[in-house]
Amino acid sequence: MPIFYDMDKQLFHLQTCRTSYAFLLVHSKYPSHLYWGRRVRGRNLDALLELKERASFSPTPDPADRRLSFDTLPHEYPGYGNSDFRMPAFQVQLPDGSTVSDLRYVTHRIIDGKPELPGLPATYAEDGDAVQTLVLTLRDERTGLTVDLSYSVFEELDAITRSVRLTNGGTEPLKLLRALSMSLDFAHDRFDLLQLSGSWARERDLFRSRLRPGLQAIESRRGSSSHMQNPFIALLAEGATEDYGDVYGASFVYSGNFLAGVEVDQFRTARMFMGINPFDFSWHLDAGESFQTPEAVLVYSAEGLGGMSRIYHDLYRSRLCRGRFRDEARPILVNNWEATYFDFDADKIEAIARQGKELGIELFVLDDGWFGKRDDDTTSLGDWFVDRKKLPLGLEDLVRRVKELGMQFGLWFEPEMISPESELYRAHPDWCLHVEGRHRTTGRNQLVLDLSRQDVRDYLVQTIGGILESAPITYVKWDMNRNMTEIGSALLPPHRQRETAHRYMLGLYEVLERITSAFPHILFESCSGGGGRFDPGMLYYMPQTWTSDNTDAIARLRIQYGTSIVYPVSSMGAHVSAVPNHQVGRVTPLATRGNVAMSGNFGYELDLTRFTEEEKIEVARQVALYKEIRHLVQFGDFYRLLSPFEGNDAAWMMVSKDKREAFVVFVTVLNEAHPPLGRFRLKGLDPDRNYRLVDTDQIYGGDELMFAGLPKPLFRSDFGSKIYRLKAVE
Repeated sequence: MPIFYDMDKQLFHLQTCRTSYAFLLVHSKYPSHLYWGRRVRGRNLDALLELKERASFSPTPDPADRRLSFDTLPHEYPGYGNSDFRMPAFQVQLPDGSTVSDLRYVTHRIIDGKPELPGLPATYAEDGDAVQTLVLTLRDERTGLTVDLSYSVFEELDAITRSVRLTNGGTEPLKLLRALSMSLDFAHDRFDLLQLSGSWARERDLFRSRLRPGLQAIESRRGSSSHMQNPFIALLAEGATEDYGDVYGASFVYSGNFLAGVEVDQFRTARMFMGINPFDFSWHLDAGESFQTPEAVLVYSAEGLGGMSRIYHDLYRSRLCRGRFRDEARPILVNNWEATYFDFDADKIEAIARQGKELGIELFVLDDGWFGKRDDDTTSLGDWFVDRKKLPLGLEDLVRRVKELGMQFGLWFEPEMISPESELYRAHPDWCLHVEGRHRTTGRNQLVLDLSRQDVRDYLVQTIGGILESAPITYVKWDMNRNMTEIGSALLPPHRQRETAHRYMLGLYEVLERITSAFPHILFESCSGGGGRFDPGMLYYMPQTWTSDNTDAIARLRIQYGTSIVYPVSSMGAHVSAVPNHQVGRVTPLATRGNVAMSGNFGYELDLTRFTEEEKIEVARQVALYKEIRHLVQFGDFYRLLSPFEGNDAAWMMVSKDKREAFVVFVTVLNEAHPPLGRFRLKGLDPDRNYRLVDTDQIYGGDELMFAGLPKPLFRSDFGSKIYRLKAVE
């Protein structure tokens, strides 16, 4: 099994199929990191820890051993105040106002499987999985604070997860000021830091920078994981590339405020950390109460960024996503938003759906504007009843009309918001996040419902559930279009007000659990102005996310490439939209828009009734093709070939698990007169197999395709693209 304990050395060795992670107890008290990297047998891992006396500016907590200083010890879960001056993983305020803690080892246990995290999304184990969990218990004797460090090892999936449970085992209340989910000390700082940063409509750009002395971090203080930063970082060894070199990834299974980063200290060692953002956070713990941190997922790969990504893809696709649609092919959809916005009636919707059916599309999605008095974005959020002005015969009639065409029906909601101009707000003005006596800031003319309140959560489950029960709906797009301000709750006492943001997330997760469990036949897609909450926490409840509100195919090259660093393409919503594009005004060929969008959960976001006959033929071809290759998109291995961040070309491919089939996309952004010839290499194929290029009589060896490559295609205009399908020849 994957977790081993050497009692004589007091050494813990965690092993996946290709990774080792080890730490030991220094002086039988302090869990201290030894190693994380390629799998080793571990005969002398304890020799990796060198304790040496340092200058007096690194003081020693034990006068009998001047070699020991917490300022140099590679802690597994460091505190602050008793000689470690680096970034702490936790901080607790005592009744006397002090914040000094001294955690020491008490006991440990090794559990087969992986316990759930109460109230939180997390990766999970199924029967037959080679998964074990180590729970290491530490205690501060003076206060009674007990800290359980949990390490779950997915042996075959090659990942390790970490989380922490803090319990007040004393008699007096404690206040948590900081409770990160993981901290990990490396022996050196020779790394680059990779992060995924951007903005609305420009999510998850890649930024890579050399570590420098001091603190370098990303964070969100917006009440969500955000468009601006994604809850993921990676450390790349010197010279590491897409395909080669050591990469250490950390991904946070949480959808709210977070902090992740690295501190390089005076001795040029690097401390990586990740967890709930301590900014504007505290948590009151009465005697006997506990606080559970969300989960951090750690992945090491010796095969560069691509190797790390495929580990995350497999883990998140199979042991984070849940439910029926984890293992089922997802339908091709058409969404009416960019076709009609708020201006539609039942006949218009039926006409779009009818055209979609003729082209082979399987699902129609009715977006914003079907409820309350929602003719624009100034009103009605919270009033989840059908607008009879637009749909006089109700939602049931419209769903029936679409279903009779042979299509499924989906619906858009934005449940977490409330419009000041709404019946719900007039009845319950205290149901939004607010601070009494302060102005209530709006964004997109809306406020945020206070999901820390049970009455608000019950209302949402009842009203959303009522709509979903009223008609045979098989898809829901769950949107969230603003971040939190005036973060306070009318029901929480003063000493718990700084708990509001996290209690909101716990409340959201409760609502999602109740609704998705009650409607297992519905495919849920999360959205937050596109990719503003594209994180592992949401994937636990909804197996796909609308990747970005920017649907321009060329902009999507970078957005989808960056997203793929952590998230499987099966989690990305990707649609063909109209031109000129509504976000950037660019005109791109319909074929290129389709080729880019087919590398995700495929659909259309435009008025199908305006297509020319030529466009209809092209869309029918795209739809038919996607039905043939979507098993590769949704269940295959993903390989990045050419980066849009590094040149004028972008290319990627999906390969079946048995390596018998592949789908390749190549895109050139700007055309060049009389360009040089070139080749691009494929990846992930079987070098000993031969492959036929579908729809041709050309046969290539897998070794040729990967080591010699294919000729780069040449185009006659900007934004050209080409696809390749490969099938193994018996």
